[in-house]
Amino acid sequence: MADLIIKNAYILTMDPEAGDIENGVVVVEDGKIKEVGTSTECTAEKVIDAKGSVLMPGLVNTHCHAGMTIFRGYADDMQLQDWLENHIWPAEAKLTDEDIYAGTKLACLEMIRSGTIAFADMYIHENKVAQAVDEAGIRAALSYGMIDFGDKEKADRELEVGSAFVKEWNGKASGRISTMYGPHAPNTCSRDFLIRVKEQAVKDNVKLHIHVLETEAELNYMKENFGMCSIHFLKGIDFWGTDVLAAHCVWLSDGDIKILAEYGVNISHNPNSNMKLASGICPVAKLIDAGANVCLGTDGCASNNNLDMFEEMRSAALLQKVSTMDPTALPARKVLEMATINGAKALGINSGMLKEGYNADMIIVDMNKAHLAPVYDVASHLVYAASGKDVSATIADGKVLMEDGKVLSMNEQEVIDTAIKSSKDLLGRIGN
Repeated sequence: MADLIIKNAYILTMDPEAGDIENGVVVVEDGKIKEVGTSTECTAEKVIDAKGSVLMPGLVNTHCHAGMTIFRGYADDMQLQDWLENHIWPAEAKLTDEDIYAGTKLACLEMIRSGTIAFADMYIHENKVAQAVDEAGIRAALSYGMIDFGDKEKADRELEVGSAFVKEWNGKASGRISTMYGPHAPNTCSRDFLIRVKEQAVKDNVKLHIHVLETEAELNYMKENFGMCSIHFLKGIDFWGTDVLAAHCVWLSDGDIKILAEYGVNISHNPNSNMKLASGICPVAKLIDAGANVCLGTDGCASNNNLDMFEEMRSAALLQKVSTMDPTALPARKVLEMATINGAKALGINSGMLKEGYNADMIIVDMNKAHLAPVYDVASHLVYAASGKDVSATIADGKVLMEDGKVLSMNEQEVIDTAIKSSKDLLGRIGN
């Protein structure tokens, strides 16, 4: 007997060989997809009737600072340097383990509610992030965010903490948690430190997560101090590879795009954060045309305010159209690939498609809504009309985390109340 059967769904498999299936069935056993088709002879302990809904792969958020839900709305509508130096960094210095745990539980709750089954995180107090992920039931690729600013003693400490975290948590939570090394950015980490981190990641056989060319200020800093941009700088120290997840990548030249594609770097596009901080527009269409693996991320709630990947899909598509003045740029199916298949590839997880042998990481989207009727093109609706609020069920690793809009893997009100209390306690410590 199987563990779960979902029937009567419009299945958006994201499998180029299978295509979409109307009135389809998916069978789940031992956390994996056992069958995808129009019928099954199997029986299961649990059956979900998804009539009138779309069953699709769960979304993958490839750049997040989950604990920053605690800063949602804390310092909005400011210049980047003022935002960082006078508000976010001073507040982060006051964060405790309890704050990060509460903020990450809230982030996991929000992601489960809006259809995200896996995320890549780079932040501090990362052990508490891992604990929250373990309890919530979703997947995550976690990294401790490391900054040395050229200080050798600080570099040693940061690498020690990052390495300990990688070793302690990689493969935990029944394999739902993987770990990465998280050097913050080329302009906040020294050349020697970045070389050491890359070598350690290769030695430990884990990936790397880094911010790259998010702002014009970073581009100018790198050119002034090293005579080249971040892309060429990192190429010069043999940093690039398929094991690297590079967030933002806004200020790219055509030559930079060629390098990223050539080395198989995974690029996390964060459109809403980039718009809110006025960082610029990542040249996604050019990157995809060059053959690069481009995926999507939300960034943290301090620079986005929510973790809704449906919003990121819509913004990504519209930004490319208006920036290239081409309405055919980045069509809906391509954006869905970014949020599913490409994101799974970037994190190295066997998800992103509804296909036999893949992880049973999937979501049900209720299409019986006024803003989703009538339906001419399912993919178009998911990108341009749907939102995270339309997700009725979230399944990760074969476990039903939310069904009929009710979260099952945690006490929702308790998570919200705890996060609100943490935010008030934090404001008291900051002195606001």
